[in-house]
Amino acid sequence: MSTIRELAGDGGPRGIFDELSKREVRRAALTAVAVPGYQVPFGSREMPVARGWGSGGLQVTLALVGPEDRLKVIDQGEDGGVNAANLRRLVVGHVGCEQETDTRQASLIQSRHRIPETPLRADQTLVLQVPVPEPLRAVERDVREQRRMHAEADYSRMWVGLYEDVVRNGVVTKTAGYPCVVNGRYLISPTPIPRFDVPKLNMAEHLTLFGAGREKRIYAVPPHTVVEPLVFEDIPFEVEHTPGAACRHCGSAESYLVEVPATDGSVTWVCSDTDFCTRNREKDQ
Repeated sequence: MSTIRELAGDGGPRGIFDELSKREVRRAALTAVAVPGYQVPFGSREMPVARGWGSGGLQVTLALVGPEDRLKVIDQGEDGGVNAANLRRLVVGHVGCEQETDTRQASLIQSRHRIPETPLRADQTLVLQVPVPEPLRAVERDVREQRRMHAEADYSRMWVGLYEDVVRNGVVTKTAGYPCVVNGRYLISPTPIPRFDVPKLNMAEHLTLFGAGREKRIYAVPPHTVVEPLVFEDIPFEVEHTPGAACRHCGSAESYLVEVPATDGSVTWVCSDTDFCTRNREKDQ
């Protein structure tokens, strides 16, 4: 009769993501790269983080990262955020790779809601966490109809939705996750990144992978791929900008800035990307 020790094996810690799961994610990622913008289904596993808090991006990262990589994880541009720190600690502890805060030195970057200010190179990969991958959900709730619309490239309802927004408000008010067409074919939601970051996807040097764990979807924007936001001919696409605003730390007026309320009731501005801000202050470009 087998003993408990024999049944338990060596008793060593089990990996949080097995090799078969990694292979499935890699196959889905390869399909996504081959068909830019297409949402590829995959068997999302239970992870040590809640779905909706980066489980999809975490699975993509774990499937790609190796011990020789340098991993950077940011949460809305910040390296020291709780979400970023926990995910970084989890991956580094599981894989044994090096952690990095300098965007220029990282080989793999996982991000929530931001694309780094520093332009990424061809040897770098960006993984974006996606809470809601389906851009048509705002105009069509039926999943079968969404699939038909994607299959036929029938995005008329999205155009109507943008038009109604303009009629009501005078401008397109949608900011985060602005709908874009990839490679002239598929409509995507580029995660809740601000409109400021959307142009960084167009003809980029790097590969961008989008992972949605709760919705079990992976899609991609390969290098040198055209990404166009949905815009009307007479209403140009505009990014967020506040005239006269500049970072109180580094003085930058060209980066994506976020409001910080002061104790006296006034408002100051700081760079969302903490690594960019730090290097800008130190004049280390």
